[in-house]
Amino acid sequence: MFAILGLASFGVIMVGSASVLYSQTHFGDSYYLLKKQLFAGFLPGIVAMYFLSKIDYHFWKKVAVPFFFVTLVFLVLVFVPGIGSEVYGASRWINLGPMSFQPSEMAKLAIIMYLAAWLESKGRKRIEDFYEGMIPFLGILGVMGFLILKQPDTGTLGAIIIISMCVYFASGAKISHIVSILVAGFIALGALIKVAPYRMNRFKVFLNPEIDPQGIGYQINQALLAIGSGGFFGLGFGHSRQKLNYLPEPMGDSIFAVISEEFGFVGAVMLVGVFVFIASRGYRIAKNSSDEFGKLMAIGITSWIIFQAFINIAAITAMIPMTGIPLPFISYGGTSLVFLMSATGILLNISKQSRLK
Repeated sequence: MFAILGLASFGVIMVGSASVLYSQTHFGDSYYLLKKQLFAGFLPGIVAMYFLSKIDYHFWKKVAVPFFFVTLVFLVLVFVPGIGSEVYGASRWINLGPMSFQPSEMAKLAIIMYLAAWLESKGRKRIEDFYEGMIPFLGILGVMGFLILKQPDTGTLGAIIIISMCVYFASGAKISHIVSILVAGFIALGALIKVAPYRMNRFKVFLNPEIDPQGIGYQINQALLAIGSGGFFGLGFGHSRQKLNYLPEPMGDSIFAVISEEFGFVGAVMLVGVFVFIASRGYRIAKNSSDEFGKLMAIGITSWIIFQAFINIAAITAMIPMTGIPLPFISYGGTSLVFLMSATGILLNISKQSRLK
């Protein structure tokens, strides 16, 4: 709990630091995005985490199916004119009066909940069966994956596939089935990269970050400049230069580069260390869960946090192709923060009822 609250608090501070010039330039208020993150993400997230930590996690087994289908409806609504909105060519937002949110963030929790309930009801023998286990699993994943790919949001799709595979593997799936899905996934990823020019450009930049530094390689080159400029101890809080309209989305997907520039190698390693600590605690909660549903939920939620953090950090350090996926609890985005803290509340309740007191 303290690790999550610490990360979320640090995230609000870093959003404030990274977005000062962006907020002033676009909204005429240096603290516009800081206030939005605080009042639309951090405070509602804390309230959600507190109340969900008090609700018996077995309740979510009862609502897993309707929650999953409501999420699918929301994923469809992003394409409906007047309800969904398109930003930078992607349809990812729903506007409901003064409120707006991303259903894809809701989808991560929904599929964890649904798979945990469904796989527990199956039992190990049926999960190991090709027709009763693997085929229905791919069907569930395929329906949600198709809607997210249509937005398009390849980064979120990748995160959801990884999370789902972790839950599926932990439920007792055959290794041969896991390997088959992974091989098919890599083939599909190759096809997706080939058919979309922007994905192909990201792959080219990954292979050669120096290519076209003023064009398709601009973001990763500016991010690497920020990380390198931080040195061992950093330039100091608030002293990042790359956030001054050089680094795209400094308070969003690129925020790890700003953290590295201001706090250096030491600060970056400490941040990664917190995620490693959360991983160890989350998987320990899963190991000591009193039932299969709690175990699968804990594994799904922990994997969500850890693998999303890995994808974001790996992308911004040029270890994998660039993706548009936020750094959990840190990047700007109220929807992401609220759903992550809600999931943490569920994880805390699983911990309370675990065999290890």
